[in-house]
Amino acid sequence: MFKEFKEFAFKGNVLDLAIGVIIGAAFGKIVTALVDNILMPLIAAFFDKPNVAELQFMVGKTPIIYGVFVQAVIDFLLVAIVLFGVVKAINITRRKQEAEAPAAPPPSEEVLLLREIRDSLQK
Repeated sequence: MFKEFKEFAFKGNVLDLAIGVIIGAAFGKIVTALVDNILMPLIAAFFDKPNVAELQFMVGKTPIIYGVFVQAVIDFLLVAIVLFGVVKAINITRRKQEAEAPAAPPPSEEVLLLREIRDSLQK
């Protein structure tokens, strides 16, 4: 059982996934810092409020606080835009590498001869 777990845990896909999760968490901190410290103060200043979370309107005597929702939407849009850019860049790089990859050389005369012998033996 331990051997099977070791094989599973150290397969390339599991390690790649773990690395992706760690990088994703770090990237999330970068986006959060950008949104919280740069974009949200600018949006709050536009509405003449000290904080986006304070954006609200009143329905009768009840405040409807929409600032937190606005911040969550902007967070999501920024993450989506940046991830789209990253995936697009990776796809462009992969296409270039596939286009530049040399074609397989034609088989040597020895290989052709061995194939011919193999085919003759199979008959």
